Amino acid sequence: MDRNASLQALNMHKHTVEVQVGSQSMRFETGYLAKQAAGSVVVGVGETMVLSTVCDGDPKPGQGFFPLMVDYREKAYAAGRIPGNFFKREARPSDHETLTMRLTDRPLRPLFPKGYMRDTNCTSFVISFDQANESDVLSMNGVSAALHISQIPWAGPIGAVRVGLIDNAFVVNPEIEQRKASELDLVVAGTADAITMVECGAKELSEERMVEALFLAHSEIKKICAAIEELRSLTGKAKMTHEEPPVNPWIAKILEGYRADIEAALDVRVKHERSQAVSDCKAKVVAALAGDDEERIAEIKAAFAEAKDTVFRDNILNGKRVDGRDTTTVRPIVIDLDVLPRAHGSSVFTRGETQGLLVCTLGTGEDEQMVDGLKPKYFENFLLHYNFPGFSVGECGGRPGPGRREIGHGALARRALIPVLPEADQWPYTIRIVSDILESNGSSSMATVCGGSLSMMAAGVPIKAPVAGIAMGLVKEGDRYAILTDILGDEDHYGDMDFKVCGTSKGITALQMDIKIAGLSAEVMAEALNQAKVGRLHILGVMNESIATNRDQLSPYAPQIVQVQIDPEMIGKIIGKGGETIRRIQDETGAKLNVDDDGVITLASPDMKSIEAAKGWISDLTEMPEAGRVYKGRVTSVKDFGAFVEFLPSTEGLCHISEWAWERIDTMDSVAKTGQEIDVKLVEVDPRTGKFRLSRKALLEKPEGYVEPERAPRGDRPPRRDDDRRRNDGPRR
Repeated sequence: MDRNASLQALNMHKHTVEVQVGSQSMRFETGYLAKQAAGSVVVGVGETMVLSTVCDGDPKPGQGFFPLMVDYREKAYAAGRIPGNFFKREARPSDHETLTMRLTDRPLRPLFPKGYMRDTNCTSFVISFDQANESDVLSMNGVSAALHISQIPWAGPIGAVRVGLIDNAFVVNPEIEQRKASELDLVVAGTADAITMVECGAKELSEERMVEALFLAHSEIKKICAAIEELRSLTGKAKMTHEEPPVNPWIAKILEGYRADIEAALDVRVKHERSQAVSDCKAKVVAALAGDDEERIAEIKAAFAEAKDTVFRDNILNGKRVDGRDTTTVRPIVIDLDVLPRAHGSSVFTRGETQGLLVCTLGTGEDEQMVDGLKPKYFENFLLHYNFPGFSVGECGGRPGPGRREIGHGALARRALIPVLPEADQWPYTIRIVSDILESNGSSSMATVCGGSLSMMAAGVPIKAPVAGIAMGLVKEGDRYAILTDILGDEDHYGDMDFKVCGTSKGITALQMDIKIAGLSAEVMAEALNQAKVGRLHILGVMNESIATNRDQLSPYAPQIVQVQIDPEMIGKIIGKGGETIRRIQDETGAKLNVDDDGVITLASPDMKSIEAAKGWISDLTEMPEAGRVYKGRVTSVKDFGAFVEFLPSTEGLCHISEWAWERIDTMDSVAKTGQEIDVKLVEVDPRTGKFRLSRKALLEKPEGYVEPERAPRGDRPPRRDDDRRRNDGPRR
């Protein structure tokens, strides 16, 4: 078979569907690449292409959880690059890749049927990247399409879009360059009927405008879902049958006979005491109903968990929360500043049984983090690292590095704080915030936002406004629902929504929503946003009682940073040959120097004296020598005909033997030594050669009765040799 016939055979099963999303066409293609996967789709916009595949395996005996794995990887070849690491191949996922995995996973997971336990892998490769169109949203749509055309039972499809706000107009799927000017970075996923996931960063956007953006996003999502449905109609496989597990008959018996006991256990206000009370109640129920029957014990334990879930949710719908609050009350807040004496800024933020230690450290440009991905390399000067040790929930164990949850929570808090940071050209510090969660019972990421804002103000960072965050929850049964302010860990676990809202008193800076049910209407989301605003303003009021704005002075342990502007043409004099001059400045003053291409020199040191000394060096180096001025110089070399003197940094001139003193000098070695400091006057700048002629004699008092020595007639003087002339002229600059 020749090449054309082979290609024709391959293309026989290729199917393509296109849909207009925003101002661009989105392409879904299947049947050509990775055909042995259960589902395989290539999604493209412009010249950015993502290959998404799904596979399933057999369930393992006795498995009690759904093993869904979502993977997203950016191939360096997609951007025509070779990886810059030592091994020259793709290594561990970057933070961006990990966050995209979470973005893809969160709207998929709730749509798998109850009791489905088969191994399921969803993998996306970025195989072409045009530097204009983002690949993360394409991955979300690609995995959705691959699942929908596969035999895997799944209640999709979902669609996903990004919405920006540029010049007060919403833009769907803005290009990378457009996003730089956007006041909104909103990613929304949903089915044709409802929104299922939201991830957002914004520049103090109002709740009303946010709802507008959500409505727009959902209208575009409906188009994507229709295109995926069309793709399935062309090439979809028959879905495998899956029967949801039957309702455990013991649930009704437990609710009938032990509801009051469960309610009493849930009424215990303290987290670990409540957990113990629930365990005691379960043991009582199992002992009463199962006896020594091992098979029945397992059934009743599973039924007890369902019964507890039912009681928990019924109580909330009836206005009763486990810690006694109503649906709109925020837990008590305690704030303690400056708990670490050597840190640049620190705070302990405690809200109920959630507590975070937030520490702000200030650094220089050398501390910026380089980000190397498919896009051109760039540097981040604001870092936020979130840590969740096991002891925060009273558990053993730990991991050597952050997992997806820690990376995701840290990214959310960072996104919330970025809009209030000072501009880099006005405040040239690198900022690192570390959030160590010491106790957790819900909303530790929001404690990170509040405590991070406090720690920056305590460190003297001139943020534009304080930022607070609050986590909202939802319990919905039919038409009945309750929106919860400041949810606990149990309310997150048993509820139907985790809705985190961050912002200033003016508007929203970050938003994240995950839904465990099929979706939410925009009306319920708008109600949740307005209720969250009330809670956020309450928290900001408590924060302002401790500290409302940044401190005027930095910690004495923080680096002092001063910027100096010079003519860019003078940068070479600051750097020196092979960096010799800048190293000398740093060694002698103790200050660190960073020179930008535009002539901005950043000086950093804990000691202002070091900075002033370095500024003096820069001033001298960039000063233009002026004839007639007096300079303090240093002898750098002594010759028969005179001495070379450095009278400005890296600038030398010749003080001829005849200009050293009024008296006659036989040899320069007798009056001058290398390293000697003297005052000299710049007598002349040679307009032809640019050489400097210096005089020490001009600064000395002329001796009384001084008579100029007679010069021998020219005919009596020996002829001057060419090598003498070159030597006496000194080195050329």
